[in-house]
Amino acid sequence: MAKLNQIIAVSKGVKSETLRSLTAAHRDVQKQPLLSGISRTYQPKDDEGERLPAESTRVQLTAQGVIRDVKASLTRLFDVVASQDYANRDATADIVVDGQALLTGVPVTYLLFLEKQLTDLHTFVEKLPTLDPSESWTFNEAAGYYATDPVQTTRTKKVPRNHVLAEATEKHPAQVQVYQEDVIVGTWATIKFSGALPATTVRDLLERVTKLREAVKFAREAANSIEVTDRHVGDPILTYLFG
Repeated sequence: MAKLNQIIAVSKGVKSETLRSLTAAHRDVQKQPLLSGISRTYQPKDDEGERLPAESTRVQLTAQGVIRDVKASLTRLFDVVASQDYANRDATADIVVDGQALLTGVPVTYLLFLEKQLTDLHTFVEKLPTLDPSESWTFNEAAGYYATDPVQTTRTKKVPRNHVLAEATEKHPAQVQVYQEDVIVGTWATIKFSGALPATTVRDLLERVTKLREAVKFAREAANSIEVTDRHVGDPILTYLFG
């Protein structure tokens, strides 16, 4: 008795082979010369007349013969696909992660769907934004995102100053140099916000997705290892059609 994974491996080849057979049959029955034959014999008017050889063309293809071949090919296909689909209906397995069954009796077709979804989810999680590791972040429950501690920075303003180079005398005015001095006029308190996630959170999510995807793969393999009962549905269907 074959296992489901063996039937799955065989069915693809059977489908391709049947398609080739049907295509060839469809093409051949369109070729009228293959379906036609003729036989011609010549009889002279009298014994003195010229003798000519008989001419004949044999029928190379019959519609009944093509139908017979198509029926045989389709019977095999119908039986293989039925065996696979009936087995898929019965093939189930548990999804087990860290010794705990997350789901039990999951159909193999759903396991295939879930495996693809988890592959897509892995790609999604892998691209999630992470917080700048050079900053110290705290989650703000009220706002729903992360924030840094306030960082104090000063604001300065240039103020002109005078520097007396020489005092005034009776003959000369004072010599004064004007320059700009940076004077602190205020203080900035800066808080950064971010809707990204900590890198550790993203790594944990990736590990979970990977672990679950592996568990689904194991479950799929287990479900596909059930033994398959051969189903013979092609003959009654095609006998009804073609006799």
